[in-house]
Parts: sequence; C-alpha cells; structure tokens
Amino acid sequence: MDKSELLQKTAEKLTPFETANIIDFARHLTVKSALSNPWIVCGFLIITFYAVVVRSKFVLAALFTTISLLLLIRYTMPAEGDSLNLSTTLPFAFGGLAIGAFLIYLFFIKTE
Repeated sequence: MDKSELLQKTAEKLTPFETANIIDFARHLTVKSALSNPWIVCGFLIITFYAVVVRSKFVLAALFTTISLLLLIRYTMPAEGDSLNLSTTLPFAFGGLAIGAFLIYLFFIKTE
C-alpha cells in the first residue's frame, strides 16, 4: 500500500468527523436521541470515571446537572405540537428547583 492509497482510505474513514457533518448532527439532536446515542452516553461515562478517579466535585456536579436536566426535559416537557399546561410546567419547575437546591447544598452548605 503506497502513501496515496493510505491517505485516501484515511480520508474516507474520517469523513463522518468533518465539521459540516458534526454541525448537522448537533442541529438535529434532540433530548431523546441524545439519551439513546451510544457516543454521548460513552462520553458521559468516561467523564464520570475521570471525575471519580480525580475526585473532582465540580466535574461531578456538572455531570449531575447535565444529566438531570436532560432527564427532566425528556420526561416533563410536552411533545412537539402540544401546548404547555400546568400539569407539565409544575413538575419541570419543581424539578429545576430541586436540582438547584441540591447544587447549593453541595457547594455552599455541605463541608468535607
């Protein structure tokens, strides 16, 4: 295999990682597809492993916030085309308050 063939095969393998493809993926990303995408879940697991090994409270709090907000949006917000009503807005609001209260407790009240 000469250099030009190797470069051509490498370029073919890396085409999914072009900027236009990544932007298109991010543009069409929904909460449901983000929670079921193995690349995103694997990224969260790698970051979680890093945060536990290094014992970084900030990274663990950021992961907790991101994952809990994704789950909160996924299960409390209405589907596209549905209207907002009190039965969907209140769980979202109180879930957000609970996440905020936990973060305030973690950073300002709890001492190590």
